[in-house]
Amino acid sequence: MSSENSQTKWGQFIPLAIVFFFWGFVAASNDILIPVFKKAFDLSQGESQLVSLAFYIAYTVGSIIYMLVSVLIKEDLVNKIGYKNGLSLGLGISALGTLLFYPAANTHSFPLMLTGLFIVALGFSLQQTVANPLAIALGPISTGSQRLTMAGGINNLGTTIGPLIVSFAIFGTNANGTTSMSIESVKIPYLILGLAFLIVAILLKFSSLPDKPKLIDEMENEGKPTKKTALHYSQLVLGMIAIFLYVGVEVSTASNLPAYMETKLGFSLQDIAPYISLYWASLMIGRWTGAVEAFTNDMSLQKILRFLAPYLAFGVFLAVNAIAKHDLTPFYVYGLVILILIAADIASKGNPARMLLIFSTLGIIALLIGMTTSGMVSVYAITSVGLFCSTLWPCIFTLAVSGLGKHTSQGSSFLIMMIMGGGVVSWFQGFVSESIGIQNSYIVGVLCFAYLVFYAWKVSGILKSHGIDFDKKIAGGH
Repeated sequence: MSSENSQTKWGQFIPLAIVFFFWGFVAASNDILIPVFKKAFDLSQGESQLVSLAFYIAYTVGSIIYMLVSVLIKEDLVNKIGYKNGLSLGLGISALGTLLFYPAANTHSFPLMLTGLFIVALGFSLQQTVANPLAIALGPISTGSQRLTMAGGINNLGTTIGPLIVSFAIFGTNANGTTSMSIESVKIPYLILGLAFLIVAILLKFSSLPDKPKLIDEMENEGKPTKKTALHYSQLVLGMIAIFLYVGVEVSTASNLPAYMETKLGFSLQDIAPYISLYWASLMIGRWTGAVEAFTNDMSLQKILRFLAPYLAFGVFLAVNAIAKHDLTPFYVYGLVILILIAADIASKGNPARMLLIFSTLGIIALLIGMTTSGMVSVYAITSVGLFCSTLWPCIFTLAVSGLGKHTSQGSSFLIMMIMGGGVVSWFQGFVSESIGIQNSYIVGVLCFAYLVFYAWKVSGILKSHGIDFDKKIAGGH
């Protein structure tokens, strides 16, 4: 490996990380929009989940458009226009989507709101296709997955702040039970967000980000694949289902939580925001923990950071909520739950298949506790799912594209397509809740995690048959 890729290129990684922040900010803000739209437009729980469906189905539509354009121009679109231009174009598309919130709010049009969210996510689809492999490529391949995990941690800084800012914009500082919630108040934060998209698009255009890093060429040329397309690799096909269900359980767990807290625990809408923020902060806590190896190769320092990083992330959550003047007393006990995450992270020993197996099993346990208990115990159990979802994206992504060689970028676009699971599973859980109740509907999430446990077991055997053993890679790489 050349010295060019011997360390993480922070000057290029930091502007890229801003894009990850945006994805998180908008995705988590949807969890505040869902109950607001449900009340304002008089929707059922199933209908309110059309917010998630419109947002996440756009990733699939975006991936299909991407592939069709690539076929028409007879060249991969991002290779043609460059990675930097791809990011800027994606941000421009998302900015167009935010403009629709203005007429949608003025005319009280739910379909127009959904269309705006759909276009925002359409831009995110292109950004995701570019940014995920780029995050891996901006430094040594040995810490590529940790860089992706770190970018995910910055994404979850957005998911932690997003619900609080959007909630503040809609409900103001009014802390009592009566609030003058107005659908018109939704348009201002999204217009500001659109302006931010455009500013970052311009900054990226003039940044030092490469059009195509050399490491991506090396990743695409590694190995000697004998199969014609990425879809001929079973680790990818099974991984596509895994991404669909993982994003599904991650999003549906949060997007159905407001309905549970409101109907079963008597919370008012504006008091739910800190708990949605805690859920997404849990992903940040887990990802900051999983990204430790990208900072240092010193094993003793890594051990210290494994304990320090999650509580530093938890401190960010507490600080943001303190600024928002929320009562922090209910959240201190959550510090004990974080110890389970740290133990699971240590037990995984950096092996993505083992980590997927352990964390998915803990996700099942957390949801079962959430379904069978009541009060705040059930809320903490459900929010802890965020901890156990935190590192699953890089685990599944790494396992699914391993051994694909020159088909790696094609495999990546297929995985991005499956992000639609966030909308489909959320809508399905909302639909199921109308029959068996909102608390029991979390059985949908249990079934999602059950498949991820199966994939973790199955993919290890598949990859070993291709001569890929992550325990040996880790032992040799550090």
